[in-house]
Amino acid sequence: MLKHLLKRWHGLLAFILTTVTLTGCSSDLTEYRTTSPKFDLFDYFQGELKAWGMVQDYTGKQTRRFEVQIKGTVIGNTLTLDEAFAYDDGETDTRVWTITRSSDGKYIGQADDIIGEASGEEQGNALRWRYDFRLKTADYDIDVHFDDWMYRQDQHHVFNVSSISKWGIEVGKVTLFFTKLDVE
Repeated sequence: MLKHLLKRWHGLLAFILTTVTLTGCSSDLTEYRTTSPKFDLFDYFQGELKAWGMVQDYTGKQTRRFEVQIKGTVIGNTLTLDEAFAYDDGETDTRVWTITRSSDGKYIGQADDIIGEASGEEQGNALRWRYDFRLKTADYDIDVHFDDWMYRQDQHHVFNVSSISKWGIEVGKVTLFFTKLDVE
């Protein structure tokens, strides 16, 4: 019995150390400085967009799929993103982001389910967007951290890979693909 418990604890400890090590290794945004096409958050997200994606748990198992209709409006130094989500299980949701470009070129964002403010910065074709999020479940709410990496592929497409963590340990991922609908 003791041997079995030690074996289980050893497996759990190995998992935690691997997860902490992998979560702690993060790309440096400046590595993308010379990549193109240049990511301009306001330029890309102004207008009509469609996105689709999936959520995966910590094991890599897909747990949800969804589509998003997005309308972006820019007025001065503020981008408003009106997002309408449709999930594969029939659930729908909305989120309205208000994103401001600061004088140093970085971004600050707010939405109803965001805790505090989101912060973002872009270099070359990449944008890193970080925020704390109140995830609502059927039984309770849980606060998690999102670390989004967006990559502009071309005039029409952006890829987004998000790491979801709790207490510094990755608990899930979101993969999302955007297409800009009103590009000439």
